[in-house]
Amino acid sequence: MAKKGILLVNLGTPDSPQTADVRKYLNEFLMDPRVIDVGDAMRTILVKGIIVPFRAPKSAKLYQEIWSDTTGSPLLYYSVLQHKLLQERLGDEYQVELAMRYQSPTIEAALDRLKANLVGDIKVIALFPQYASASTGSVLEKVMKLVGKWPTIPNISFVNSFHDNELMIETFADNARKYDPETYDHILFSFHGLPQRQILKCDHTHNYCLKVDGCCNTLNDTNKFCYSAQSHDTARLIAGKLNIPKEKYTICFQSRLGSDPWVQPYTSEVVTQLAREGKKRLLVFCPAFVADCLETVYEVTEEYGAEFKNLGGEHVQLVESLNDAPKWIDALEQMARA
Repeated sequence: MAKKGILLVNLGTPDSPQTADVRKYLNEFLMDPRVIDVGDAMRTILVKGIIVPFRAPKSAKLYQEIWSDTTGSPLLYYSVLQHKLLQERLGDEYQVELAMRYQSPTIEAALDRLKANLVGDIKVIALFPQYASASTGSVLEKVMKLVGKWPTIPNISFVNSFHDNELMIETFADNARKYDPETYDHILFSFHGLPQRQILKCDHTHNYCLKVDGCCNTLNDTNKFCYSAQSHDTARLIAGKLNIPKEKYTICFQSRLGSDPWVQPYTSEVVTQLAREGKKRLLVFCPAFVADCLETVYEVTEEYGAEFKNLGGEHVQLVESLNDAPKWIDALEQMARA
C-alpha cells in the first residue's frame, strides 16, 4: 500500500546569522507578493532599495543573539524535532517531510521526495495556527504552483488553520502553569502583526471588518478566515483553560513594519501603557508561533522586557512556544491522521 505523505511547512530562517544570509532570506521573504501586497515595481523598490539594505545588518545582529553554536536557529531546531517526533508517531505508513516557505529546506525538494517515493496522497500542514494570506496562504499557493506542474497530481489536502485545536490550547496552558499566571499583574497574548489592508481583504462582504464595533471579538461566518478574529479566539480559549478573567489580559500584535496602519493594539504600546499604570510583572504568550524564534526569544524577552523595565516595570516572562511538547506532537498527529 502506498504511503501517505505529510508536508510540514514553517516560515523559514536564514541559513546563518551572517548579514549575507540574512539579506538573502529577507529578500525572498519580503518579495513575496502575499507578504508585501503592493505592485511589483513598488515592492522591488521598497524591499531591495530601502528595507533590506537597512534591515539586514540590524537583523543579523539580532539573529546572532539567539543563534546557538550547537543547535543553530531555534525555529529550525524545533521544526526538525517536530518533524522527527511526528514521523516516529505516525510510523512507516506515513512519510513526513519538513520544509520552510523561505530558504532551506525548500518546499520543492520536500515535494520531490514525496513524489519520488510514490506517496498515495499528500496532506500539507502549514505551521501557523491562525490563517493569514501572508503566511498560510503563501504556503498553499506555493505548493499548488509546484504540484500543478506535475504530470500526475496526487490527492492533496491542506490544514489551513488550527487556531482552536484543543491539544494546542492545552499545551500553551501547560507551559504557562509553571509560572503561576495568577501571580502576574497582567497577561498579554501577543500575536504577529499584519497590515490592516490584509485583514480587510479577508472580508468578502466589504462591510464588516473594521466597520463593526468589536468585529474580531467573536468568531462568526463573516470573519471566520480573519487572522485577527482567529487570534482573539485562540487567546480566549487559552485564557478560559487557565481561568484568566477578561479584565486581566490584553490581546495585542507585534513586529510592525513600515508606517501603514497594522492590526491594533500594538504590543509595544500596550507594554508602555501597563508600565505607566504601575504594573510590575507581565506574562506574555505568543500563540501565533509553534516554535520559539526571533519574535519570541528576542523581541518579547529582550526588547519588550527592556522597554518595560525602563518605564518602571520589573519583569516580562515569556511563555515558551509549543516546541517539542508531547501534547503538541499529539496535535500534529491528530491533524495528520484526520
